[in-house]
Amino acid sequence: MNDIKPDDERPTGTPPEDGQDLLEDAKTEISAMAKDGTGHPSTKPILIGAAIGFAVGMIVLDGAWFLGLIAGAAVALYLRIKK
Repeated sequence: MNDIKPDDERPTGTPPEDGQDLLEDAKTEISAMAKDGTGHPSTKPILIGAAIGFAVGMIVLDGAWFLGLIAGAAVALYLRIKK
């Protein structure tokens, strides 16, 4: 009745190989930002994300500004890499 066959021979639970590794892309992006500083196109959006996270951490998380700062920067970096 259920004759669905996988379209590839990957083991169950392994991600498809599309040539993009999120951690490798993040490492490359962070290294380029560290090298170029404020001249890098990703610096401004990630700093804005960190500032938004800082504000959210101060208001919503009752003073956990550092957690908000890191989370905001991480979300901005993820969105920047996925584009």
